[in-house]
Amino acid sequence: MASEDHGLRGKTPGRPVGLAIAAAVGTTLAISLAACGGGGSSTSTSAPTATTPQPPAGGATTTVTIAPETNTPGDIPDTTAYVPYSNTTGGYTFSHPEGWAQTTQGTSASFTDKYNGAAASVQAGSTSPTVASAQATEVPKLQATEPAFALTSVTAATLPAGPGVLIIYRRNSPSDPVTGRSVRQEVHRYLIYGNNQVVALDLFGAVGADNVDPYARMSQSLRIP
Repeated sequence: MASEDHGLRGKTPGRPVGLAIAAAVGTTLAISLAACGGGGSSTSTSAPTATTPQPPAGGATTTVTIAPETNTPGDIPDTTAYVPYSNTTGGYTFSHPEGWAQTTQGTSASFTDKYNGAAASVQAGSTSPTVASAQATEVPKLQATEPAFALTSVTAATLPAGPGVLIIYRRNSPSDPVTGRSVRQEVHRYLIYGNNQVVALDLFGAVGADNVDPYARMSQSLRIP
């Protein structure tokens, strides 16, 4: 019969083959038990599993305030021509830059060009708004509806169209329909009383834009016949 000690030459003389195998198996088993932590108190060194953030309780959402642009999207050019607009249903008129996109619905009208714009609407009113009334009623409405609303000031204002207040605040603009991009805007909201109603005139542009003269021209052109 052929010898069965293939691969065992070189072993320590006199050590039985069975004991050598048993020792090797025992060593492997000991290493495996050590790797398992032997006793169930193992420590994992793997990276933690990422979890998906959960929305706030009650379905509340948070609007992130967009930082003002480093490069302002654009002033209204000094060379801009202005054209009159009359809303017979709302009983008001004012001038706006020529060529701006127009949207009208009943007593409301808006004119926009990129992130600049002017919008007018009518509110019921029997007396002129005051700083106190605007802070009590108008500011909370804006805070509830304007994305990332931040109040700058509320002051008394008088235009050729009549007396009222000027509310200056900041918001995130609506997303651009093509790029999906928003910018931080500053809004000058006039609430002017005349003919037993209040006309709200909003003039807005990107934060940092120099639109003082165009805003003055549009607001001074407002009339409530």
